[in-house]
Amino acid sequence: QVQLVESGGGSVQAGGSLRLSCVASGNIFSIDTMGWYRQAPGKQRELVVSITSDGSTNYADSVKGRFTISRDNAKNTVYLQMSSLKSEDTAVYYCNGATRKTPRGVSYAYWGQGTQVTVSD
Repeated sequence: QVQLVESGGGSVQAGGSLRLSCVASGNIFSIDTMGWYRQAPGKQRELVVSITSDGSTNYADSVKGRFTISRDNAKNTVYLQMSSLKSEDTAVYYCNGATRKTPRGVSYAYWGQGTQVTVSD
């Protein structure tokens, strides 16, 4: 079994910053793509940013220049540094990771439980 646990959410005023962390644990040989998604009330879950095992990133246009993703493969951890936060960034942020149990095993995607980010004007 694999668990992803997010931390670092909270409340901040517009223009402020937060840093989210997500640690993956369990039966993991390697992790392929990791990503951050978010879901605001009444809206569908959307991709914020993803990062491959070799560091290639894919940002949503809405967060480019404000958010930065990074990962520490040795710690099975992915981070999301969020700056210049806006009220529209308010959402539950979820971590996602595609993990393998063996070198050539099938990759399965797992989700964290989510962490609330609230940005007030």
